Amino acid sequence: MEPSSARPRILIADDNPQGVELLEAYLSEMDCDIRTAADGEETLRVVGEWQPDLILLDVMMPRISGFEVCKRLRSNPRTRDIAVLMVTALDQPSDIDRAVEVGTDDFLTKPINKTELLLRVRSLLKGRMYKRELDRALAYFQAIEQSAGQSSGASQPPQS
Repeated sequence: MEPSSARPRILIADDNPQGVELLEAYLSEMDCDIRTAADGEETLRVVGEWQPDLILLDVMMPRISGFEVCKRLRSNPRTRDIAVLMVTALDQPSDIDRAVEVGTDDFLTKPINKTELLLRVRSLLKGRMYKRELDRALAYFQAIEQSAGQSSGASQPPQS
């Protein structure tokens, strides 16, 4: 399902209200729509209803961890291409390894540097836009191929 707006959609999933507020403030200079979720279950529900382009996903959340949320997103064909930027206080190499294993696109450690956040968000959104354009082009060419195959199926090309 394509978003109806040309503006990118960003979901901030974090159980810390101050962390959400800070991320919203940092993202305020971007032309985007923002929603929030306070736990893993709410994150999955909002993703299903709203189809964001990017999720800023805290790892340590109630009910379902960010690791599990990311794993579920990647296992679902409808959500597997949503960009995920894990934003967390965890900073051990094993945490980063686990984030990569479950399919995160990028990883930021708290406290967040505004410039680094905005750079990564813009990069991930640009990648998402290019993926959509590529998917549309591939679908267009497949439709042309099918159409050409159907129209030439009844007659053989002349032999020279």
